[in-house]
Amino acid sequence: MGTVKPKIGIICGSGLSGLGELVENKIVVKYSEIPSFVESTVPGHKGQLVFGQISGKDVVCMQGRFHPYEGYPGWVVGFPLRVMKLIGIEMVLATNAAGGINPEYKVGDFMLIKDHISFTGLAGYTPLSGPNDSSFGPRFPPMHDAYDKNLRTTFKQCASELGYDDFMRDGVYCNVFGPTYETIAELRLLLKLGGDAAGMSTVQEVVTARHCGIKVIACSLITNECILEYDTDKTVCHDEVLQTASDRAHQMETLVAKFIGKC
Repeated sequence: MGTVKPKIGIICGSGLSGLGELVENKIVVKYSEIPSFVESTVPGHKGQLVFGQISGKDVVCMQGRFHPYEGYPGWVVGFPLRVMKLIGIEMVLATNAAGGINPEYKVGDFMLIKDHISFTGLAGYTPLSGPNDSSFGPRFPPMHDAYDKNLRTTFKQCASELGYDDFMRDGVYCNVFGPTYETIAELRLLLKLGGDAAGMSTVQEVVTARHCGIKVIACSLITNECILEYDTDKTVCHDEVLQTASDRAHQMETLVAKFIGKC
């Protein structure tokens, strides 16, 4: 088996660990075997790095991420991206499961993230708090270009070629702390602020990656419709999230493989 020298990193969202199964010639490293890595405690997150190839490109796939609500400091949530930087990663594709706030969104839609609103970051929970390590990046990194325009264009072209236009969206991801799902009043606020989907991950990884100079593209799978009305019997639970991810897994995997092949 040859040496794997990945320049592309993939982060699997809840229920999307099957992306790691796309990897050929696998070398699997458990998080428990990596110094300073912690364990992911959330169902749907395997807790391992998978090295190998997708569409002929060397990649490393993070099957399982860390979340603020698990009790980890911000730097811990972002730490895997610094490890990726040190092994030579230049581009990261992050996926996540998110609730659709935009009333036009349907369960099973893919939302390519063009920007984010980070309530965790605005409230002071950030992977960059504390002394800055200038060997990774500057003290005050810009975030206006967090999600790479060229990569987003390529991703949308791939989706179109696969016939995914009907369920491919382009929107703003709202990062909340969790683990509770949002109240109706909170969701109405997010909608008024321009949010299209809400989730409890990804932004800390994006901030860390951009601080390191890693290019980022991110895509949400809309796994549930957020409840915006008081007079309803609807509810939301993590099992629904995992089921929707399972239902759309093959199409997400096909899209990611095609995209990686063009990078």
